Amino acid sequence: MSAQRIKAGINLYAILKNLEDLVAYDNEARTLVQDRKICIQFTVKNGPKAWVRFENGRCTVERGKARKSQVHLWFSSCEHLNKMFDGKANPVPLKGFTQLGFLKNEFTKLTERLEYFLRPENVPLPDNHYIRMNTMFTLTIAAFALPEIALYDERAKYTASHLPDGTLQMSVLPDGPHVYLTIKGGKITAGKGKADHPDAMMLMKNPQVANDFLNGKSDPFTAIALGDVMIKGQIPILDGINLILDRVIHYVS
Repeated sequence: MSAQRIKAGINLYAILKNLEDLVAYDNEARTLVQDRKICIQFTVKNGPKAWVRFENGRCTVERGKARKSQVHLWFSSCEHLNKMFDGKANPVPLKGFTQLGFLKNEFTKLTERLEYFLRPENVPLPDNHYIRMNTMFTLTIAAFALPEIALYDERAKYTASHLPDGTLQMSVLPDGPHVYLTIKGGKITAGKGKADHPDAMMLMKNPQVANDFLNGKSDPFTAIALGDVMIKGQIPILDGINLILDRVIHYVS
């Protein structure tokens, strides 16, 4: 499977997923869509599908086809979709021509706000809000990109096929964010929040430690040795997931 297919899955299922928390925790973003009720369908020919819905000041992003959408954006290929995410192509609107103003204004500003939080290299003196948002988004991208990589990247697919069934909890202490990965039959799925009975845990001491760890600014072995990152439970799950996590940076830039 091509890298374009993997990147398309990551863009739709991991990058866009962050819009939920962007609207929930950033006042500037929430103001943009506070009074909007609209659902946008993204469809790639012979590829992934996802939808984004804004309603009652909340955002929901899910895989597949929405039951009802006001806007339908179509892409001729995974490469076409990825170019749009890179700002080098436009989608083909199949439905919702009267909503194009929302796409060009509020939705574009929303995605620019998301990009701002995903580019810490452009923010020399980040405040606590920025660090919290960047950490939350980085953790979400890692968790929700991992199933796509494990499904289509040959090296990661091999690793996933040898993982024992179970659940890995990844949390930033003391108050989150929290994500978890469930492994069953070599297939991995991601979720937000706390798992009921995790078989393994990766706990990051605080948001700053998590931010440095997830952005590759700290040495993983040193972080674990110092107790900044704590690992517990089934070692085969932790080792296998870490191997696949190393592939995330290959597809996300």
